[in-house]
Amino acid sequence: QAQLVESGGGLVQAGGSLRLSCRHSRMILSTFWSTTMSWYRQTPGNQREQVARITSDGTTIYADSVKGRFTISKDNSRKTMYLQMNSLKPEDTAVYYCNFVWGQNDVWGQGTRVTVSS
Repeated sequence: QAQLVESGGGLVQAGGSLRLSCRHSRMILSTFWSTTMSWYRQTPGNQREQVARITSDGTTIYADSVKGRFTISKDNSRKTMYLQMNSLKPEDTAVYYCNFVWGQNDVWGQGTRVTVSS
């Protein structure tokens, strides 16, 4: 059974928006607070690239290609991480993966496909 469950991918026209969600099915809240969470994406033939990251203290970083368009956030009460994607471009088309890192744990979601049509 997957520990990280993603949702929210789909097909959208250029300029549109999508919100991805990632939830750990069994994580306790204190662990969630101390976890560094990231979104990555991957296209065929290319390496997985980090899109955005949020640390335990809420510090965020973004890839240059998505700055100003994507927002990473987390909801402690729901133990869920989000990626709000606005002004989507065809080059954002990829499989998006969430990643949680805490202690010596490094866990990945199963991936959710985002397709942006021109």
